[in-house]
Order: sequence, then structure tokens, then C-alpha cells
Amino acid sequence: MTDRISPEHRSWNMSRIRSKNTKPELIVRSLLYKMGYRFRLHRKDLPGKPDIVLPKYKTVIFVHGCYWHRHADCKLAYKPKSHIHFWQNKFSKTIKRDRLRTKQIQDLGWRVIIIWECETANTEILTNKIRGCHR
Repeated sequence: MTDRISPEHRSWNMSRIRSKNTKPELIVRSLLYKMGYRFRLHRKDLPGKPDIVLPKYKTVIFVHGCYWHRHADCKLAYKPKSHIHFWQNKFSKTIKRDRLRTKQIQDLGWRVIIIWECETANTEILTNKIRGCHR
């Protein structure tokens, strides 16, 4: 199956995908602040530069996009229909990198919470997951 848009337009589309300050990340940060948590962003001294760091609780939060990080059984983690081998390889590398970063951070004595993009739509689920950060 051929791509319906030009390589230049595809490149432009891909350049618009953010890695920081995404909408799901902003939702989580806003809720954390409202709940009274204070945090740091993207600390470079921790593996993977976690999206959110709660130093007081020695906890990091990664806010993962369901598509890019392959949230299991999520409708947002659909399979691309073209360039299948390329995408499988890319997704596989992302998953391996996520696991490695999580292990590296845990080995340093930190807790890791992963919040999926689809979970940011439900405030109750999100609140419960965040409350677990200081247990």
C-alpha cells in the first residue's frame, strides 16, 4: 500500500509530534498540582529524563502515549497498515528502551509510575494512580 501523502508532508506531520509538554502530560501535571504535589520536570540526571519527578516521594512518572509505547489492548495502540516491518522494529525498540529505563531508575531506588495517554481521560483512575505514588 502506498502512502497517500508526499514524503515532505509526512515529514511535516511527524515533526509536529511532541515529546515534551504533550496534552496528556499537561493533564497529569495539572492534577498533581491541584492535589498538592510539587514536582520537577525532565530531570537529566535520571535515566530516560522522566516526564515528572516527585523528589519528596522518590518517584518518577512517565506519561506514555498509547500508540508510540504500545499500550496493551488499547484502541489507541492500533497497528499501522503500511511499512509494517519498519513500525514493528520501531515499536520493539521503544518497548525495550522503556523497560531498560524503568529498571535503571528502580535500581537507583526510585519508584516508577507509568500513566498511559488513555488513562488521562478518566480523572478518577488518574487520581487513584497518583495517590499510590507515596505508598
